[in-house]
Amino acid sequence: MKSSSQIITEYGKQNIFARKAAPQLVQNYTNYPLEAEKTNGRWAMIGMICLLGAYVTTGQIIPGIF
Repeated sequence: MKSSSQIITEYGKQNIFARKAAPQLVQNYTNYPLEAEKTNGRWAMIGMICLLGAYVTTGQIIPGIF
């Protein structure tokens, strides 16, 4: 008997997403707080630039609302 690599659902359809990837565990979290702080700061700067650009181009702080 040959085993099939296909997995059939209870509805008789082939499930192509049945195989799960193995989780990757990171053992070293020593730099996580510093990297998270840098990332949050950079996204905040991008948000401020976007707000400034929206104000300059439309004259409103949030276009369509204010």
